[in-house]
Amino acid sequence: MKPSQLADGEEIQADLRTHWKALVGPIIVLVVAVVALIGVAAFGEGTSWGRWALLVVAVLAVVLVWLATVLPVWRWSSTHYVFTNRRISHRYGLLTKKGRDIPLYRINDVAMEKGVLDRILGCGTLVVSDATEKAGMELYDVPHVEEVQVMLQNLLFGGDDGSDDGEFPPMEPRRR
Repeated sequence: MKPSQLADGEEIQADLRTHWKALVGPIIVLVVAVVALIGVAAFGEGTSWGRWALLVVAVLAVVLVWLATVLPVWRWSSTHYVFTNRRISHRYGLLTKKGRDIPLYRINDVAMEKGVLDRILGCGTLVVSDATEKAGMELYDVPHVEEVQVMLQNLLFGGDDGSDDGEFPPMEPRRR
């Protein structure tokens, strides 16, 4: 998130991308495509079919690498989870940028999900429910998800003194 997208007094607490595990599949596809090219070039060298086989495999490899490596890496690099002292922001999209913001004062539940692989790699899904009619926000493959959840809880309750004196929730705009 750019500083020009922040409101007055708003500060970025964390700007995260999805976990690197999202890049494992694309990297494996890239390695397999390169190995296939090298294999066809080595075994087909000096044969009549070698040149044609190399051309076919090269075209298939370029298409496969574009679809299964370049696009996912581009998608990964364009997805951001931004936590500020006032809101949570999810920005994504390759050509068309999309996003959703949830003000902190609207959040009424924060849940975390971690599968076995997520536990090993230290990531997970953060599910943020808000007090609106829209479904909550699911942030997938958040690195260090437990630390992010604690940070979010601190942002939510850092300004609340715990008393029930009728004060507004932290950071909530004044009602008129």
